[in-house]
Order: sequence, then C-alpha cells, then structure tokens
Amino acid sequence: MSERKVLQKYYPPNFDPRDLERGRGHKQTGPRIQTIRLMAPFSMRCTTCGEFVSKGRKFNAKKETNFEERYLSIQVYFFHIKCTRCSAEITFRTDPKNCDYAMVKGAVRNMEPWRNRITEEETMEQRLGRLELEEAEEAGEEEKNAMADLEAKNADARREMAVADALDETRHRNARIDRSEKEGVDYADMIVRAEEEERARQDREDTETARQAFRRKRLAAAQEKLEKRWTVEPWQPAAKKKVNSPARLGIKIVKEPLVDHAVKKKPLAAKKKPVKEKLVKEKPLVDYTSD
Repeated sequence: MSERKVLQKYYPPNFDPRDLERGRGHKQTGPRIQTIRLMAPFSMRCTTCGEFVSKGRKFNAKKETNFEERYLSIQVYFFHIKCTRCSAEITFRTDPKNCDYAMVKGAVRNMEPWRNRITEEETMEQRLGRLELEEAEEAGEEEKNAMADLEAKNADARREMAVADALDETRHRNARIDRSEKEGVDYADMIVRAEEEERARQDREDTETARQAFRRKRLAAAQEKLEKRWTVEPWQPAAKKKVNSPARLGIKIVKEPLVDHAVKKKPLAAKKKPVKEKLVKEKPLVDYTSD
C-alpha cells in the first residue's frame, strides 16, 4: 500500500545531485491566466445551443487579468467558462462601476427586473451629479432631523440621570442594611415602613385631590343647571304695526244697510237719572221775648 501524503521519496543508489541541471522556463507574455473554481454569478443562456445556466453553477474557469482594463484604479478581471452542453466559450467580467458582473460574449444574461438599467448606463458626469444631489438631500434631511436628534439626546440624558439616581439610592440602601446588620438595628424594616407610610400618604393625597375635583365638577354642573332653570329673558315691548287707517288718509266710509227695506230706527232717548232731593235741616227757633 502506497503512502498517502508521500512524506519520503526514493532516491536510487546511483543518484548524483550534481547531474541535475537547473533550467529557466520562458516568461509568460500577455495577460496572466489562472485556473480557478467559481460559481456563475447570474443566470444566463448560451447563444450557441440555447442551454440555460443557473446562478450558482460551479465551473473550472480561467481567470484573466488584463492590466490595461481598470476603472478608477480598480482592476477588472475576465472569467472564461464552457457551456455545459456544447462546450462553447462563455466570457464575463467584473463591473466595479455597478458592483456587479457584466457579460462579454458567448451568452446572454437573463431578465432581472431588480436591476437599474439607468444607473448602469449613466456616464461619470451623470453619476457625480446624481451623487451630489443625493448628498444634498441627505444634508437637508439631517437639518430637519436636528431638532429630533436634540430631543432624543435630552431624553437619553434624563434616562441616564434617572438610572444614576436609582443606583445611588440602591447603594445607600445596601449600606444602611449592612450597617444595621453590624449594629443590630433593623434598618431594613424601618426603610420599608417609611416607604409604606410615604406610599399611603401619597395615596391619601391622590384620593383627596380626586374627591375635590369630582366635587367641584358636580357643583359646577348643578350651578349651571340652576342658572338655566331660573334665567328670565328681558322684556321687550311688542313692535307696533303700522296701520293705514282711512281717516288718516282722508277717506270717509259710509256704511249702507244690508237690506233695502230696512227702516232706520230713531235713537232711544237717554234715560234721565232721578235727582236726589237734598234734605235741609231746619234750625230751631229761639224765643227772644222771654227775656
């Protein structure tokens, strides 16, 4: 059985290392080509046989590095694979401009609706203008959100202060408990009792405040009801209607009897009231002869 890792090699007895000639191979000209193992970065269709190659299919590809192909000092690499059906050559390259891959020859990339064709085909000047506009919009949004950020920072500061106060209170409480254990005084019970008394006092105050508020509300409702019941509308004299009387206009109206043969009656004489006779008291006669 042969050795798996071949850590030792066999040298014959007549081996002479001086007989070995060290030769230099010819230098590679043109672009450097390296065989690598990769997966198809996108789904494609071969233009020779129409075979579909799915995304993620593994190939033994030849990686070509052309130093003349660069984008903003970023090297562009070419990959050559063979179709799985007709063995036709398919070439695609890296696209640093769009952070993607681009097809070169041998196949057609399948339809991908998520790709933005406008940004892929725009020039350098158009791209720079678009980026400047995006930065300006982001700056405007940052200015709008400056007040919101300030409020958030204030809220964080208040929260940190509350946490620090709670920690200080916990430390003081623990210190009092430790001191009570040493001195034999139950400070924990005293603290709990004081907290319960404070809580009960606050509950009583809240209850009293609520009771007074409801009482004021009921009194206001009753007062409003009484005002509505005893409200007297102010008296206003009735407006006199303008009457166009005939006498005022100089017209005399003569009333005619309804029946032609009616006889006018004489008006009755007014009854005379009886005259009351006044009673005159007679004065008594005085006899002056007696004297």
